[in-house]
Amino acid sequence: MTAPPSHGWLDALQEAVWLVDETTLLILHANAAAERLAGMPAAAMVGTPVLRLASTPQDIAFWGESAQAVADGIHSHTHLLRADGSLVHVERKVARVPWGAEGGTAIMVTMLDRSGQEATERELETLLSELRATLDSAADGMLVCSLDGRVRAFNQRLAQLWNIPRELLLTRNDAALQAHMAAQVQDGAAYAARLAAIAREPLQESTDIIRLRSGAVLEQRSTPQLSQGRAAGRVFSYRDITQLTENQANQRLAARAFESSLDAIFIADSQHRILRMNPGCARLLGPSVSTFQGSMVASLFGSGAAPALMEQVQQAWDAEGFWEGELWLPRDGGAYCAVQLSWVALRDDEGRLVQSIGFMRDLTEQHAAQKRIEELAYSDVLTGLPNRLLLSQRVDTAIQGALQSGTGFAILFLDLDRFKIINDSLGHAFGDRVLQLVAERLQACLRQTDMLCRLGGDEFVIYLHGGDVTVAESVARRILDDMRGAFMLDGVGFSIQCSIGMALYPQDGATLDDLIKQADTAMYRVKERGRGSYGFYQPQMNADLLSRMRLEHAMRQALGLQRMEVHYQPQVNMATGRITGAEALIRWTDPEFGAVAPSQFIPLAEESGYIVTLGAWVMEQAVREAAAWMHGGTPVMISVNVSALEFRQPDFVDRITRLLAVHQLPPTLLELELTETILLQDAPEMEQRLRELADLGLGLAIDDFGTGYSSLAYLKKLPIHKLKIDQSFVRGLPDDDGDRAIVGAIISMGRALHIDVVAEGVETETQQAVLQQMQCDHYQGFLCAPGLPAHEFRALLARPQHQAIRPFHSI
Repeated sequence: MTAPPSHGWLDALQEAVWLVDETTLLILHANAAAERLAGMPAAAMVGTPVLRLASTPQDIAFWGESAQAVADGIHSHTHLLRADGSLVHVERKVARVPWGAEGGTAIMVTMLDRSGQEATERELETLLSELRATLDSAADGMLVCSLDGRVRAFNQRLAQLWNIPRELLLTRNDAALQAHMAAQVQDGAAYAARLAAIAREPLQESTDIIRLRSGAVLEQRSTPQLSQGRAAGRVFSYRDITQLTENQANQRLAARAFESSLDAIFIADSQHRILRMNPGCARLLGPSVSTFQGSMVASLFGSGAAPALMEQVQQAWDAEGFWEGELWLPRDGGAYCAVQLSWVALRDDEGRLVQSIGFMRDLTEQHAAQKRIEELAYSDVLTGLPNRLLLSQRVDTAIQGALQSGTGFAILFLDLDRFKIINDSLGHAFGDRVLQLVAERLQACLRQTDMLCRLGGDEFVIYLHGGDVTVAESVARRILDDMRGAFMLDGVGFSIQCSIGMALYPQDGATLDDLIKQADTAMYRVKERGRGSYGFYQPQMNADLLSRMRLEHAMRQALGLQRMEVHYQPQVNMATGRITGAEALIRWTDPEFGAVAPSQFIPLAEESGYIVTLGAWVMEQAVREAAAWMHGGTPVMISVNVSALEFRQPDFVDRITRLLAVHQLPPTLLELELTETILLQDAPEMEQRLRELADLGLGLAIDDFGTGYSSLAYLKKLPIHKLKIDQSFVRGLPDDDGDRAIVGAIISMGRALHIDVVAEGVETETQQAVLQQMQCDHYQGFLCAPGLPAHEFRALLARPQHQAIRPFHSI
């Protein structure tokens, strides 16, 4: 039998070695290092199965493989089961080696103890895990790059700040990651340029502010990563400073607001000592503002205000956190000004007072404005006189006093006569100044206990304290006398008269409204009787006023209900007895009032302005009818009365022109009857308008000649074609010498000026004979015919033209 080879060289090896029989897999030899590694003597291991060394399922499976598979060997890391039951991490090699004589072989198993290396690697892995956890738990986003820009590491916070999608987190794609980050930046070009500049300076540290499209603001800090004193890469950290930026902006805004606020602002400490004051405090307090630095806040408002003020403030702070109120602030020179103070407590998280901030606003202008508002509420803006509200309060007080004392008072309602002429001719601005002069003159007529009030327009109301009939009449006369004095304004002299109505408390009314109403009614009656006077209220006036209101209402509805019509009264040639014209007369028949005389409703229409509507309607009816006469072969001139208000309408001439064109009536067949008043008002403008009408070919007649302010001057200057003698003069013929003289004078003047003369109201043949003897040209009246409905007048015209008109009763 061949002796086994020497094993001495195996014992000299540092690695553990086992020789295993290739067939039986029994251990043939174990060296000293194997004894130390396995923890048992070599003799105890020799002859035992190699599976004794196996401790893992993988090792057991390996030794269970075929002999060739085992002979092919293995190199791996595994664990060795020691004699004490512990496992040792080893690096193992299994290989076939020559053994014995005649080319014999055996399996050599070598193992190196790697337990120390495993512990080191485990420690490194633990350290890396801890570093990764630390990196991911950092509040800032971290990005580590190599010098060439490749991404080495980044944390979760970076992914959150930059909104990195999940796919970029799972798949390494540095270019895509960098592109994503660049796309999130508002100014991509500036961002790229800055990264390029950082890359050119590997050892430089930098800090930049990056604004993302999401609105977030990041602070980017770049630090070189060093290895042995040389740059090996770069670490970027990103901190979200969005809130910080907003806070800083708000602080800057608050600072600017503090410095530039128009309000006075102070900041006080927890002991209410002033720490800081803005420029507004300097403006409010004046030069002494510096003396209050470090003083108690309450000292701003005077020493006497401190205890009570601080008690109120503390209560308000405890309840609501702020105090607000008005205080008087002493200023330089001993003056005081009212301020609105809003004082807010600033507390920490535990509710302790840290500071307080106060806002003071000067209320001087506000108080002045409030005073002005109150003045406006109780006074007339134009004249400064008390208005109706203040008068109402004064009268209410007087009524309460009268109930106890039994005394009365008087209310005067005053209206300026024809004030509209001043406004129309000289303008409303001039008229407003006239009202101010009138207010001064009226005020001078009253006692201090009386009150003058302007209601509006040219209407005034006077309260006479304790006034009875005697006092009221005396004051009214004094006012009328003073108002007769000439007024002078801007070099223009003029006169103003007024009409005054008076009512007495308590007999004429129990309230101010009642008394004003009654005084207004009395004033209206004064105007009816000629203006420029005064009158007391009489109970019958209300009944008359109510009747007047009902009549006006019925009049305004009459046209639409076809209750008015135009009648035509012939004008006859005195010499031939033939009809040469007709006057259009409006007639109104009402179901309630019956046949209403023109003398009743025409003045009412003139006062209310409705005369313009009535006049336009009469004009259209008359022109249409005259056109029908002409087209029927009996052309007759139609005369239409025109009121002063209608004649002053801006479109009057144009309207007449359109009517003539529409109905194809020659202007020579239309005559306008005007009163002398029209000719004397706004003389230049009226003269121009009269000439325009005359140039059209219209006839112009002066109605009721001799009853107004007759003037030979305008007869000579204006294009007047006809004078109509008022029936009041004709009625006295032939017996009244005065009427006879006036009529004769008018006829003689007309003949001298080549103006036709028509006598109105001729009712008897005697009157006709006298007028004919005086060489009057025409007449109209009941002797010929009253005003006739259109169809009856057409029948009258249809009579043979050669047949002269007989007295009406014989027609």
